Amino acid sequence: MGVVKEKFGTTRDGRDVYAYTLSNKNGMQAKVISFGANLVSLLVPDGKGSLEDIVLGYDNLESYYGNSNFFGATIGPNANRTAGACFEINGTTYHMDANDGANNLHSHMEEGYHKRLWDVAEGTDSITLTVEGRDGEMGFPGNKKISMTYSLSEDNALKLSYHAVSDADTLINLTNHTYFNFSGHKAGKIENHLLKINASCFTPVIPGSIPTGEILPVEGTPMDFTQMKPIGKDINADFEQLKLGLGYDHNFVIDGADGTLREIAEAEDPASGRKMKVFTNLPGVQFYAGNCIGQEKGKDGAVYGPRSGFCLETQYFPDNIHHPDFQQAVFGPGRDYDSVTVYQFL
Repeated sequence: MGVVKEKFGTTRDGRDVYAYTLSNKNGMQAKVISFGANLVSLLVPDGKGSLEDIVLGYDNLESYYGNSNFFGATIGPNANRTAGACFEINGTTYHMDANDGANNLHSHMEEGYHKRLWDVAEGTDSITLTVEGRDGEMGFPGNKKISMTYSLSEDNALKLSYHAVSDADTLINLTNHTYFNFSGHKAGKIENHLLKINASCFTPVIPGSIPTGEILPVEGTPMDFTQMKPIGKDINADFEQLKLGLGYDHNFVIDGADGTLREIAEAEDPASGRKMKVFTNLPGVQFYAGNCIGQEKGKDGAVYGPRSGFCLETQYFPDNIHHPDFQQAVFGPGRDYDSVTVYQFL
């Protein structure tokens, strides 16, 4: 139990990168590196107590310099897509990197927080990582201080706690982009995994996966995960939203979200018996079924491909800055950013 620190590599400019492994009495282990605050492995017991690494990732630091799929990444300062790669706050327009057609995805591919070296402070069963963002960096206003704490409990709950302050109003929408495969990261497709999302509505998108601003019911559509069902059951349905995303890659509107911590999703792999519940205090979750993972060499000799992992990225709704009816992820003086997400394995 506790935290074990070991060297993971050296940055391109010569700084040491460390891996920190959290463990509990059940054998569960979560390994996080100081580069990008990336979750690089997660050992979880199955129904018989056998441990398997269930998150996609890489063996070496250099691969995380690529990581076009954002395996295990801590995304910031602003997750998901922003239309036109620009936004306006207090009458001033700010321009971001147009890295997803004309839009912005996950702030910046090379300068985002998932490719920054974070400072780390160790706790007894946790680590707290911190990074600072300069005013104007990646197009975002405000000098920012961000902290993220990973903690692992004895009841197999991996808790991610985020806090951020800025000296000017700015967009802050942090998330974690871990891909799960409960049969093991090398096991192939996740379409037989079962999923339930406590969301009666979702935010539909236009080409480019930009929200329309509508909030539509999932009932009677392939987007309905209000009851547990296989991820692959409807994923190839003749449904416009699924065609646009090549499968599921949508924001779901959490039922009853009021800023308190609540259960939002449940996932299960019948093959291994692993089960997970997800909790957050955020209003949305991006369910991504890994549709666009290319043939990618991962850790332990694995070769990943489409739908070999799924993500449940808790968040404020994507592109909320352009939709006044969406809860706004604008933070600054007098309004700090705080969020919690918990992945608990049963």
